[in-house]
Amino acid sequence: MDCNLIAQGFEQGCCSVFDPLSGGFRSACEATLSYKQGIPFRLIHAVLLSRPEHYLSIYQSGCNLTCQKCHSWQFTRNAVGEWMSPSDVAREVERYLNEYEITFVSREHATSWHAHELCKSCGQCVLQGKRSTSCPGILAIDKIELSPQGWGPARNIVAFTGGDLACQPEFYAHSAKLIKGLNENVWVLFETNGYGLTPTTLDVFQQAGIDSFWLDIKAYNDEVHRRLTGVSNSYILKLPEALKERGFILEVLSLYIPGWVETDQIVNIATELAAVDPDIPFTILAFFPEYKMRDVPSPTMWQMIEAYNAAKDAGLRKIKLGNLHLFVHTREEYETVERIVGREGI
Repeated sequence: MDCNLIAQGFEQGCCSVFDPLSGGFRSACEATLSYKQGIPFRLIHAVLLSRPEHYLSIYQSGCNLTCQKCHSWQFTRNAVGEWMSPSDVAREVERYLNEYEITFVSREHATSWHAHELCKSCGQCVLQGKRSTSCPGILAIDKIELSPQGWGPARNIVAFTGGDLACQPEFYAHSAKLIKGLNENVWVLFETNGYGLTPTTLDVFQQAGIDSFWLDIKAYNDEVHRRLTGVSNSYILKLPEALKERGFILEVLSLYIPGWVETDQIVNIATELAAVDPDIPFTILAFFPEYKMRDVPSPTMWQMIEAYNAAKDAGLRKIKLGNLHLFVHTREEYETVERIVGREGI
């Protein structure tokens, strides 16, 4: 299969995955994407109501980057799963809409970042019959659903996550059109590393009705980004402006990785975002050791607080710290974080 990125004048992704059928490595678009009678099929690892995002997630095999820290490497670095067409995806979405009591949110809130405005996923209201002290208090208890990853609402959002083949957009565009055909108020979200989002692909996604993007900016420093992922980030850093100009809803994530991506890079990312729109939601996620970076520790509480304050000083207004359990270990530490960043920041 020809590389769409090369055809458009971009560098090919670092996209080699192990294919059990051949017993060797192949490019992701060859091993996890196929066409039958002109219809695109994608290798899908799982489809489920995910937490704490509170939306239907479609976990894809294969990816156009080879991230040293990948937390989904079991199915993104290996071609495993079930072959699904856009029609198969639409059937899963229809089943989701029929199975759960859907909580409808506005398109502007078609993000992971806004999920905790509705529910913190503790399940206390169901299990103990009373709300926790941190509960937003917005939803009725009958809106809280149990899924394989825990408690929470089922929002009117469908997300493509896991592996990312945005460089081959036809599967996503076709799926989005069918999803919108089921209900135009179901928002389609793309969790992405950004590498395949060329101007041509963005035009295709815009015409197909994709609503929002969760952009994972893995590093500000180009050399660090290349060591982490195998590719440059020169185009990725320009994406926030391009996405906002096209009317997409945007949220951004960056991992704090000690020794790799620390406050100096996070503040530069935040500065770039604030120059585009200071209200872009930004999550600073604590790294946890995984895949080829198992010897790298998680950040400390004070490292995460420092990064939060730096991003705020850079001009961003909507910032959260994620993976709290990795850097908050006592009630006293939790109260310290809450006092400094506020309840809305955790």
